[in-house]
Amino acid sequence: MFSLPNKATIIEVGPRDGLQNEGKIVSTESKLEFIEGLQRAGIQEMELTSFVSPKWVPQMADAKEILANVEKTGRQFVLTPNEKGISLALESGAKALAVFVGVSDSFNKKNINKSTSESMAALEPLILKLKEEGIFVRACISTAFYCPFEGAVDPEKTVALCRQFVDWGVDELSVADTIGMANPVESYELFHRLKTEFPDVLMTAHFHDTRKMALANIFASLQAGVDRFDASAGGLGGCPFAPGATGNAATEDIVNMLHRMGIDTGIDLDLLCEAVANIEPHVSNPVDTGMYRLYKNKK
Repeated sequence: MFSLPNKATIIEVGPRDGLQNEGKIVSTESKLEFIEGLQRAGIQEMELTSFVSPKWVPQMADAKEILANVEKTGRQFVLTPNEKGISLALESGAKALAVFVGVSDSFNKKNINKSTSESMAALEPLILKLKEEGIFVRACISTAFYCPFEGAVDPEKTVALCRQFVDWGVDELSVADTIGMANPVESYELFHRLKTEFPDVLMTAHFHDTRKMALANIFASLQAGVDRFDASAGGLGGCPFAPGATGNAATEDIVNMLHRMGIDTGIDLDLLCEAVANIEPHVSNPVDTGMYRLYKNKK
């Protein structure tokens, strides 16, 4: 018999991870409408925006405006890549921050022009200070399974990186299959190991659906004891520094699967699809996820 939880938490990353790579700028008003729709659907944890250089990520240039105008409900993250980003986020009133690093040196250098060890050395004092100040810290672990430049990643390297973050007192680990190459056996094995070694840290799985294995990987992770999943409404997003990472797992498809298995998320699927319908006209490509197609066909 499968071992499955009664409840699961979806961390919605669409407003940041989903929109950051859009070729045409999505207006602040449209982003706020998207966020409000997701909140109406029952999303309680969300990655709102990122405090990054607008030169490199122009889509996130309105981070301060987003944070100032969004309805404060549930846990709301902002992504902060460095000390400057952290300072700007805190000045803007952020109470929960996300930092990120890739297990793979090659990916990390392509992403932020630093090796993994250099990134960790820079993050350590920042995270320790944030925890002293009572800020919720989420550590996002990229290329936890495979790297687009180096291939398979040794699980021991992923576990060791997670251990460093846990030792510094982070509240959550978000462990990502950045290019969507993991299979369900690999997902079960890694997350079973992580849940066993770090039982007191929130453990979140972040899957990309590049090879259409995200739902299978989520099911395997559920059996490993994971009950938190990053997801992007409409399957929006990807990573500009990871060739082939063509989209996050779609929130509506994950919610449908979980509900059909009797796992409560607290999310209204129709309202979730309504939020996707509101953002679809503002993104470059039509949304074509399974549950969203069904939603449109009912209209």
